[in-house]
Amino acid sequence: MTANTAPDAPDLLDLAPLGAGHFARIEDKIASLMRTRETVVTMQGEALLPLEAAIRSAVRPGSTALNIITGPYGETFGGWLRSCGAEVITISAPFSGAVGAEQVAEALRAHPEIDFVSLVHAEAATGNTNPVAAIGEVVRAHGALLMLDAVASVGAEPLLTDEWGVDLCVIGGQKAMAGPAGVSVVSVSARAWERIAANEQAPRRSYLSLLDWKERWIDGGRAALPHAPAQLEMLALEQAVDRIEEDGLEAVMARHRAAAAAMRAGVRALGGLSPYVVRDEDAAPVATTLRAPDGRDARDVVAAALAADASVPVQAAAGPLAKEMIRVNHYGLDADREVVLASLAALGEGLRALGVPVADAAAALTAAGKAWDAVIPG
Repeated sequence: MTANTAPDAPDLLDLAPLGAGHFARIEDKIASLMRTRETVVTMQGEALLPLEAAIRSAVRPGSTALNIITGPYGETFGGWLRSCGAEVITISAPFSGAVGAEQVAEALRAHPEIDFVSLVHAEAATGNTNPVAAIGEVVRAHGALLMLDAVASVGAEPLLTDEWGVDLCVIGGQKAMAGPAGVSVVSVSARAWERIAANEQAPRRSYLSLLDWKERWIDGGRAALPHAPAQLEMLALEQAVDRIEEDGLEAVMARHRAAAAAMRAGVRALGGLSPYVVRDEDAAPVATTLRAPDGRDARDVVAAALAADASVPVQAAAGPLAKEMIRVNHYGLDADREVVLASLAALGEGLRALGVPVADAAAALTAAGKAWDAVIPG
């Protein structure tokens, strides 16, 4: 131990090399969590890497893509699609709700040339979630490829990649899985591989190339890694998956549902704030977004809440929503009854400090507790 190393610091150095066999076993665990028998590619970067790689690999000049926007990540996808030379048809929903399968079906009927659909499952940034099973059904009937961003949803709500007909499904470990952000995974269906192989514009000899990974890793029987793996992140990802398996996926998802239900019920009882996502069925289990009181800046509410309790996972939204939206994260280890109650209490204290009338805190905490118990009986 060096003089600058804390005595309780984890040993992160001098690890045995992560070999191809171990890397492949981690991928198999991830594939099982994603409920897919298709091939997966584990990319050595955060989830924007495989998301961009999937679009640039499968979309070519002359494609027509349907991009479904229910938050900021959907907006990002539109830019990538256009830069690939695709014509982009857009469906946008208010960030206070979700997109319905009938809206998607209508767009597909109006534009039969659509051959690629991009969708975010749950938007942690805006607190909504989309009905992927129903949307996947209409996309599959149309014959287009479906790309799904499931970074925020994996581990928090059902993700049935193959059953839903998702051709390109991207996950990351940093939210509900309570794992690392530095590696991410994309599952690729046989249909998607065919499309990618036929796309002369698909990245090659590039960090964005799915084909390079396929040829150098998958087609070789996953016997030799194409480059040095992100060892610490891969081991952390494996531990995150193992912990979910030990706790039970259903139990982990139940904690996330309970956290969302408790926060929404508590806020309604507290007053002063209201859920930004109007319908409970459209609310993501990973984060609850709240509408700031009339005439109040959401950033001031967040600052006051954090002054009351700096430990709670409360933050203001980013970008144009920063003044009106408050975000309470309850994913991963924060999908916890005590964290939710502490967050609610801090918001109540913050509102009172700003002179916003609210109900008695005890009533709000009681309502939240009852909502939690309705999902996970004590």
